[in-house]
Amino acid sequence: QVQLVESGGGLVQAGGSLRLSCTASGGTFWSYAMGWFRQAPGKEREFAAYISGTGGITYYTDSVKGRFTISRDNAKNTVYLQMNSLKPEDTAVYFCAARATYGSIRSAQGYSYWGQGTQVTVSS
Repeated sequence: QVQLVESGGGLVQAGGSLRLSCTASGGTFWSYAMGWFRQAPGKEREFAAYISGTGGITYYTDSVKGRFTISRDNAKNTVYLQMNSLKPEDTAVYFCAARATYGSIRSAQGYSYWGQGTQVTVSS
């Protein structure tokens, strides 16, 4: 019932910034905690950031802490990922996901709905 669409990916130089957006349709967006995951070619999908339904609680994986910021605007049914000080190792397809099941908030198995992904490429 929930559809998620990411946007904002692209090609940037190391040290640059990018803001990803994920817009939801269907369901009650404000009732879902949301996460951002990323997947590089040949690698497993990994957790990047989490935000609770109201936006009051956030978590980040250590590799992005201090550089990335997750936020949401429930009136616009949108969650954002602001990425600063980008590094080549941040290159990946980035996915947003809605949590509608039990499981770890840091695991893909803890989320039920997924967007199609948006490519982020960071050049040196």
